[in-house]
Amino acid sequence: MQNTIETSNEATLPTQFGEFKIRSFREKTPNHTLEHLVIKTQNLPQNPLVRVHSECLTGDALLSLKCDCGDELHAALKRIQKEQGMLIYLRQEGRGIGLFNKVNAYALQDTGLDTVEANLALGFKEDERDYSVVKFIFDFYKLTQIRLLTNNPSKISTFEAMIKVTREPILTQCNQHNAHYLSIKKEKMGHLL
Repeated sequence: MQNTIETSNEATLPTQFGEFKIRSFREKTPNHTLEHLVIKTQNLPQNPLVRVHSECLTGDALLSLKCDCGDELHAALKRIQKEQGMLIYLRQEGRGIGLFNKVNAYALQDTGLDTVEANLALGFKEDERDYSVVKFIFDFYKLTQIRLLTNNPSKISTFEAMIKVTREPILTQCNQHNAHYLSIKKEKMGHLL
């Protein structure tokens, strides 16, 4: 079975950051079905501000202080509303290992492992995410260039193979609970922090 992608209708989504349009993209693979979301401004400029954000239930919904995900999501939505663009919300919890395994990784981090070591100890790569659906989304919206809101050099190189990319940094506040996590992102994963 080959991967297939279905698109939902577009709907209005009023938020505390402003009014957006949303559309879901259902990605079916031989192993799973993932339902991703695009949150966009009414109009997209020729070179829109784009954030590709992987789901983080603990950070995005529960406002965990262990990571910077929720802060990045909120900062991105504020900037996108102001500067016009879109947020592509990918259902790839825990860098692609899922919520169950992410909680197990958290437990390993409680014993002293860092986020990369915990994923490796569970038998995963440091990052299991797959961004192939993003190419479909870029093509769906007829995008040829974007201002990519990221600190992740891996995302930059991945998306440069799909589209013309100019990087825009996304900076959030460090706290006592995520300082080590952020240092690992910088030291082990090369994030531009």
